[in-house]
Amino acid sequence: MKAYLAQSKAEIKLAFRQVDLLALTIGIPALILVGFSLIKVLPLPSGVTKPVAFLVPGTLALAVMGTGMIGQSIGTAVDRNYGVLKRLGATPLGRGGLMAAKITMILVVEVFQVVLLFVVGALLGWSPKGNLAEFFLLALLATVSFTGLGLLMAGLIRYEIMTGLSSVLWFILTLISGMIFPLSKLPSWLATFSKLLPPAATSTGFYHTLGVGGYVGASVWVPLIIWAVIAPIAAALTFKWE
Repeated sequence: MKAYLAQSKAEIKLAFRQVDLLALTIGIPALILVGFSLIKVLPLPSGVTKPVAFLVPGTLALAVMGTGMIGQSIGTAVDRNYGVLKRLGATPLGRGGLMAAKITMILVVEVFQVVLLFVVGALLGWSPKGNLAEFFLLALLATVSFTGLGLLMAGLIRYEIMTGLSSVLWFILTLISGMIFPLSKLPSWLATFSKLLPPAATSTGFYHTLGVGGYVGASVWVPLIIWAVIAPIAAALTFKWE
């Protein structure tokens, strides 16, 4: 427990010193929310008249994905390349402790993301219309899923290509996950495939718990629960200290 707490503290301090990653995970979602709420050029789901009702849940999902998957894939690859993980491997922390510390750090960063996007959304005329308790549970499952995927990527992909590949993946998932463009506007085969992945499940769940209300069905819960179990296990099995 002592090693986990110490590592969590170190991860949190480091996270708020990485200005470039903070810009990606906090700044870009906020800019997307403001820009597309005011310009009003994006298609909206049927029955939605205000872009902000769709964009607040979507940008929150984008922020969670960016922090958990993209941020961790790049950050962990950098740590391994510079020998940081090798030194941590000689401590009592262990793989489980490191993963727990990283998830803790991400949850702390997400608190700031949620507060910022809630405030910006409120200034643009948004108010939550769903179940906030469900939203926080979905956010926790999404965080575990995305962190597991980020660590899995860091264990499988070479450091030299990680940043470029992560950026491309972030862009593709943003387009096909329903975060910015509604899933209903995608080709049916692509929408069906996307719903099996954590980004689409997260954005759909957030949309119903924050945007328009309504029932969050098994099509959201099941993929997130499965990925929240599979991704960390796969990350632990492929994790390398050096």
